[in-house]
Amino acid sequence: MRVVAGPEEIPTLPQPDRAEVRVLMTSATRGCSLEIAEALPNLAFVVSQGVGQERIDMAALSKRNVRVRCVGEALTDDVADLAMALTHALCRNLVEADEFARSGEWRKGRFALGDSLVGMTMGIAGLSGRIGQAIATRATASRMNIAGLDRQSNTGLGASLYAGWSALAAASDVLVLAVPGEPDLRHVIGADQLAALGPKGRLVNVARGSLVDTDALIEALENQKIAGAALDVVEDEPEVPERLAALPNVVLTPHIGAQTWGQRARGAAIAEDAVLSFLNGGGQ
Repeated sequence: MRVVAGPEEIPTLPQPDRAEVRVLMTSATRGCSLEIAEALPNLAFVVSQGVGQERIDMAALSKRNVRVRCVGEALTDDVADLAMALTHALCRNLVEADEFARSGEWRKGRFALGDSLVGMTMGIAGLSGRIGQAIATRATASRMNIAGLDRQSNTGLGASLYAGWSALAAASDVLVLAVPGEPDLRHVIGADQLAALGPKGRLVNVARGSLVDTDALIEALENQKIAGAALDVVEDEPEVPERLAALPNVVLTPHIGAQTWGQRARGAAIAEDAVLSFLNGGGQ
């Protein structure tokens, strides 16, 4: 029996060795395609160090009764920390403040006032999820009010709930996206939702780039229909549209929500336990 880490290694294995592989360790970025699954006839368990399943052919694996374990809990706190860091960067103009101090402009006068988070409303799409709840905890510590979509799963979480994405956007000073990039949520944030967010509103996306209509976002930012956006993810990443990159009211990070040594260590430990449990005849 063989355990393989990383699907890009599989095609290099001789055919007899492929038959020995029962466990595949992968990531949300690498995933497990139908081609990879078919190359491993005795594959029985896939462990992914990430929360996303877009690149894992769940239907094909389910059809073959292959277990899948996504180690999403290892990245919860780091993604939530980044969401709050991006919120602070937007509201306090931290990128511009850094340049102001470095350039010598400070000698000429004080930097412009930023916006306090205290009393603001943070709308969180994905409020009841692990990451959504972790973000809410941090936002509450910053004395922000919390809002979410009117879903049964959000009831009892101490948030104001709104029926529909536009209504949530209208109620939010900062709208944070922390939901999976499901096909039915593609471009769920478009021109109407951005208009509802308004000229003082800000968008933070630490989920998936496909959730936001990029053209509509660029148009809203260029015309100050919203105050700003902070994006850890974009459509077609790593390609970033030139118009988006050129905007002064945008903060961009290269999909680093889970990119910490702590997350790697936690994820590796959870994945190791899951593999050992499987090999010993236990559950996932």
